[in-house]
Amino acid sequence: MKQDSAETLAIQALGWIAADDDIFTTFLSASGAAVADLRALASDPAFLAAVLDFLLQDDKWVQGFAAAAGISPELPIQAAAVLAGPGAAHWT
Repeated sequence: MKQDSAETLAIQALGWIAADDDIFTTFLSASGAAVADLRALASDPAFLAAVLDFLLQDDKWVQGFAAAAGISPELPIQAAAVLAGPGAAHWT
């Protein structure tokens, strides 16, 4: 997976997270991000990696996002690895 595809997938995941009030509240609390800052943060690969890392914390979230996006549940894992960069420890 290429960097731009990983970023696009992470932005889609952020949108999916934001659409669920409970998950979104948990995400904002965990990330320390403010709603007003999300647009600017969405262009930061490190933040997008954090979005995917958050999503990957719960298998139900991964499955729900994958079903909604029409993708394989393995793609968020691959995208997180790409965004984390070389040498980062990720389970694959």
